[in-house]
Amino acid sequence: YQRRVREAVVSTQSTGSSQFAFTTFVSRINMFGKYTKVIYGTAAVAGLGGILLMANGSGNASKPFPKILSTHSLVAKHVTKDKWEKLSNIKTKTSGFTLEKAIACAVQFDDQHCGIYAGDGDSYKDFAAVFDPLIQEYHGISPNAKHTSDMDVSKIRGTINPLAPVHSVRIRVGRSFNGFGLSPGITREQRLELEKLMKNALESMEGNLKGNYYPLLGMDEKIRQQLVDDHFLFVSGDRNLKAAGMERDWPEGRGIFHNKDKTFLVWVNEEDQTRIISMQKGGDVREVFARLAKGIEAVRTSVFNASGKDFLLDEKYGYIHSCPTNLGTGMRASVHIDLPGWTAEGVDKLKARCESLNLQPRGTRGESGGQTGVTYDISNKHRLGYSEVQLVQCMIDGVNTLYKEDLALQNKHRI
Repeated sequence: YQRRVREAVVSTQSTGSSQFAFTTFVSRINMFGKYTKVIYGTAAVAGLGGILLMANGSGNASKPFPKILSTHSLVAKHVTKDKWEKLSNIKTKTSGFTLEKAIACAVQFDDQHCGIYAGDGDSYKDFAAVFDPLIQEYHGISPNAKHTSDMDVSKIRGTINPLAPVHSVRIRVGRSFNGFGLSPGITREQRLELEKLMKNALESMEGNLKGNYYPLLGMDEKIRQQLVDDHFLFVSGDRNLKAAGMERDWPEGRGIFHNKDKTFLVWVNEEDQTRIISMQKGGDVREVFARLAKGIEAVRTSVFNASGKDFLLDEKYGYIHSCPTNLGTGMRASVHIDLPGWTAEGVDKLKARCESLNLQPRGTRGESGGQTGVTYDISNKHRLGYSEVQLVQCMIDGVNTLYKEDLALQNKHRI
């Protein structure tokens, strides 16, 4: 019986038959599986399994196609059965990441819009059949688009109106280094090595960037409480980060840096390898952007001089992040501003107006914290396809427009 199976396998391979032909062949073999087990025993069936894997060409049968609970997600649209059969057995070189791990959130939860993470830079190449069309749809870019980075603060025109009731400015980016997995796929050894490089880089900061690094593991309670009070501390418990594998070995290998003035921060090994943040009270966007650019370059230079490793930068997708929604600049430039006129007009109308200005409004409690009062977090909408300078300029111009319109709306509603 096995001799006849082998003959059929050879015939299937030599004729270069399609996956359909192979599937048909396997179904016919399976019809004889029970008979084989009865007559020849379980060992024969095990041997038959090895033969079937030979017939598949790769030596590995594709994994069962997963049930994607987020049926309206981009994952559900772009992870087809055909792509799954081709990609499900691939493991990336840098961290051994798989497509199954990448789409864990869309499989486990029913409320995802995107639903996919990359485990390393290789993921975007090895699983390009999924990532490329998904990224193009989300960011609205063409297949042959190229990304340009520009951190030259001298190109910023104007600033936010000094009369606008802006409480604070905050600009953050994500940066990742080559040779390490991204947070969903990074190994324990890689995470610890990266933290060591970052700790040394951050502790060598000079001037107004000089500060201290605080590892989460073994953190003093007084320091922890101060970081909580300052709203600097990132914590565990986010279900998406857990499902995506980003909280493995928590809290080992994670930490927070801030300068003396608490205007420059770096998160190490949270959702991205690094989150670099510049912020301050008031509305001086240029000063915040200039400090960010200086800090980013200081981190890059220190790590590169110590290890030869540079930022992961792709011609098409810009700076590489674990979440494809952050590709490009990875930048979120935001202000907290009072908009009582727009509040009276209606939050839905404010959201629509921000959309037309390529901005995003949030409550001051964050992305999912809801809105209270008249203070809003207003930020740039785009990440990929625009330079950092363009996005900061968009935010400045948009906030000035909203403030001007808010004054008119205050008169309309007699505020």
